[in-house]
Amino acid sequence: MASKSATTARIVWDTADKFLRNVVDEEDYGDFILPFTVLRRLECMLVDSKHEVTKFVSALGDLPPHLIDIAVKDKFKLSFYNVSPLDLATIASVDDNVESSLKSYIDGFSNNIADIWVSFDFARRARILSEANRLYAVVKHFSTLDLGPRSLENTTMGDVFEDIMYRAFNKKGKAAGNFYTPRDAIKLMVDILINDDDDTLAGESAARSIYDPTAGSGGMLLIAQGALKRMNQTIDVTLYGQELMPSAFALGKADLLIQGGRPDAIKQGNTLVEDIYDDQTFDYVLSNPPFGGDWSADEKCVREQAKVHGSRFSHGLPSINDGQMLFLAHCASKLSPAHKNGQGGRAAVVSNASPLFSGDKGPTAIRQWLLEEDLIDAIIALPTDMFYGTGISTFVWILDTNKRPERRGKIQLIDGTGQWEVLRKPMGEKRRKMGRENRNTVVEAYNAFEHADPAISRVMAPEDFMFRDVPVYKQARFATRFSEEAVEELRGRRDFTDRHVAVLASLDGTPWNELPKSFLQAAVAAGLKAPLGLIDAVMKVMARADDSAPLAVDRKGKPVVADGWKLTERVPLTEDVDGHMERQVLPYLADAQWDSSKARLGNEIPFTRIFFVPRKPRPLADIDADVQMIMGELGEMFKEVSDE
Repeated sequence: MASKSATTARIVWDTADKFLRNVVDEEDYGDFILPFTVLRRLECMLVDSKHEVTKFVSALGDLPPHLIDIAVKDKFKLSFYNVSPLDLATIASVDDNVESSLKSYIDGFSNNIADIWVSFDFARRARILSEANRLYAVVKHFSTLDLGPRSLENTTMGDVFEDIMYRAFNKKGKAAGNFYTPRDAIKLMVDILINDDDDTLAGESAARSIYDPTAGSGGMLLIAQGALKRMNQTIDVTLYGQELMPSAFALGKADLLIQGGRPDAIKQGNTLVEDIYDDQTFDYVLSNPPFGGDWSADEKCVREQAKVHGSRFSHGLPSINDGQMLFLAHCASKLSPAHKNGQGGRAAVVSNASPLFSGDKGPTAIRQWLLEEDLIDAIIALPTDMFYGTGISTFVWILDTNKRPERRGKIQLIDGTGQWEVLRKPMGEKRRKMGRENRNTVVEAYNAFEHADPAISRVMAPEDFMFRDVPVYKQARFATRFSEEAVEELRGRRDFTDRHVAVLASLDGTPWNELPKSFLQAAVAAGLKAPLGLIDAVMKVMARADDSAPLAVDRKGKPVVADGWKLTERVPLTEDVDGHMERQVLPYLADAQWDSSKARLGNEIPFTRIFFVPRKPRPLADIDADVQMIMGELGEMFKEVSDE
């Protein structure tokens, strides 16, 4: 079956070499081939019932389109239809008026899938081919392809469409990453999601809902559905998706349609601005949101939503130039709540490293919410060079509203960065893939949980990722010194006179901590005023750092911080502050002081640091030997040059 789908996909793709070359840029081949593939598949799906459906719809008269859709579905069990007397073969039978005939044919499709052709920009693409005198040849080519359900079952047709999409995106390279998630990454996400739920998937009454708020081409929904169907052929799986980009929306909706899905399974819209499924939660949520996506265009709407207590964005807002954590919070809010039967919602969300440790107020608050609610089940680090649009480090967050008892109050980190194979032919930034064995290694580590190999898996508590940033400072030590420079600094003050100079000189060598009292007494004895502002100024200009002096305090008795010594010590929430300072700070800074009352609470998931394994440096003797060898080679080269 796989070879049949590959052969069919190759035949379809041959259109590019035969009819699109020198008319369309090579990277845009897919923008023309994919819509015609969808059109031909839908045509083949409707051929047996088209005549009867056309008569039925005609008899309904001027009934509103959405009511006609309902009537056709009730009578013929069809979720879409076409009432045009034309088809591709008819259009291709003559070479006149091909463009207008094709438009008339497209207009004959039911109202509930009209948005596909608009999002594909089908009319404009047909015009391009028509103006190049290629439209007739393309229509004729596709009219001969047998893409009907009898020849290609839904899953096989899905493989064909997937193959064609891959070929198309391979031409686009890096740009494909905007809406096409690598299938190896999706398979891993699905394996983990379903793996922890397989006990409840058996039985004829089993049912699951799957949601993707950034549906793209629909791959996550379809792969998850396929995995569930393989586990239980009778399971009732309902798909839901939302996608903003028109071209991606068209691909996703079309892909679901040609495999027998509902026309309204994927809806077009901006997930951040409007949650089309606002009143629904789901069993599984999968998403690969944009990395570092600017959300300033949606800021007003998002901030209004965030004001509503308990809403999806009420837990915190990330920086305006990176909306990843908005999607992470949204996905968490769409999970079905925990049920007594052990079920609950589970999510797999892709991100770069930023959401793990971004220290801004918003991301910290969102992480704190996820940690406190015990929603984070696991975080998996993927190999680099896994995605089409970027080669950076990526992670999959596994969220769960109803963890297994042994996983509650714990978070598993899995380092899958070493689980990859070289991709035979790079596509954009994607140079590596996770093969079946690689994915199995990660799944096995997930299943083993606390018994997994610590080289790739660590199990920690939410509190392990929380900390307090405690201000640490070194208390200054000052001696009192009179100088002309000190006098000059004070001359600009209205409360300082020439008569004060003698008073200052008399205080040289006075203990600095006693200076407020000593200066006041000496000034009064000389018949001079000594306001508090002047006392503070005198203490400042007469202070000289002296490690042998006592610890400095100001006139209010508060410790004086030494210049350049105000630091921040990060203390894990699981540790006592004083005990931490005694172990980690005082041995290296005996005069250190800290103020726990001013500590700032925070959190981070330092994934790389947790799995870091230091490498033993090379012996110096080996390094010296290499240096000597290189120096010898350089000497020989210089000698050859000088001899010439």
